[in-house]
Amino acid sequence: MRKFQLGIALFILTPLIEIFLFIKIGAEIGALSTIALIALTAITGVALIRHQGLSTLQNVQRQMQQGQVPAAGLLEGIMLFFAGALLLTPGFFTDAIGFVILIPPIRKSLALWVLERSGTIVKMNPDQPPQPGAKNFIEGEFKNKDNKD
Repeated sequence: MRKFQLGIALFILTPLIEIFLFIKIGAEIGALSTIALIALTAITGVALIRHQGLSTLQNVQRQMQQGQVPAAGLLEGIMLFFAGALLLTPGFFTDAIGFVILIPPIRKSLALWVLERSGTIVKMNPDQPPQPGAKNFIEGEFKNKDNKD
């Protein structure tokens, strides 16, 4: 229930913050300059997302070719889509959040945090062997059917 309440609060607070910022910034630089600045951030954001999106797509493809599961890369791609939506939404608050998501180290850290929290990734100490009965470990055997040996 807490996530729902947080979503409602964000849904209500975000437009209020945007209106406040429109009024404050508009009073400082003027209405036309404010509108031009909003358009400039949208155009800049789309260009950055296009560049970073292609880079993320190449990383995901490289990981898949190497036989790795690109969970973090896919989540980063979703985050870039979300950042694009925020940057295309008129407003300074949403633009600020969108630009923060565009910073690669922050986006990567956030993606890894989400994956760890969801249980998709488990952090391990390489010096310590896995504990018996640890979560997310499956013991078993396999045969490679491609080898005819």
